[in-house]
Amino acid sequence: MIHSYVWTTKRESIKECRYYVNFIDDHIKKVWVYFMKHKGEVFQHFFNFKVMVEKEKGVSIKCVRSNGGGEYFSNEFNEYLKEHGIQRKYSCSYSPQHNGVVERKNRHIVKIAHAMLNEKNLPTYFWVEAVATVIYIMNRTPTAVVHGMTPEEKFIGKKPNVSHLIVFGCIAYMHVPDEKRSKLDSKAKKCIFIGYSLEQKGYRCFNPSTRKLQVSRDVVFMKWLTGTHH
Repeated sequence: MIHSYVWTTKRESIKECRYYVNFIDDHIKKVWVYFMKHKGEVFQHFFNFKVMVEKEKGVSIKCVRSNGGGEYFSNEFNEYLKEHGIQRKYSCSYSPQHNGVVERKNRHIVKIAHAMLNEKNLPTYFWVEAVATVIYIMNRTPTAVVHGMTPEEKFIGKKPNVSHLIVFGCIAYMHVPDEKRSKLDSKAKKCIFIGYSLEQKGYRCFNPSTRKLQVSRDVVFMKWLTGTHH
């Protein structure tokens, strides 16, 4: 069974997203998240998610549980579920407790993301990066639900490496390759660490000067309060 929920905010992210949809495996509680500009993107993300997890695990999604939001009831979504024999369960209007697993999880995610942004006095348009980081860490945190293992370990079959975890929002100095600078240019750019890349083995950093997001493995981190390096 997969639990799903669409969360919305009035504050746009750097890339103009105002929504996210997440999918939670009922058995291991691993969370996947997709950020959206429009609610109408939900079906495409579910389609991509289904292909990915079924190919990864070799098993099929049997049931999807959500609220009664219209984004889950498009003709395209309905026909796809029927075609693949996926059962649908959904909560009644104004009864979020009937979709309790995902409701509780999302309250927890948003609460921690909000605290992380406040801790480093970061603007709210970093909410996407904060939410993604919270979920990244949650998936790598032991839980009693899977007998002290992490959801990530239960899913991939081996313990995830957590030695690379860094405090969200700390100052990061990202190395500039020789090919991209002249002899007089600085060898590093001062950035803000805002998360981990799932597609590349690297850290996601935001350059305040150029207002661009970049991924790099060659980064030195500095704690704001102590001035120490990591």
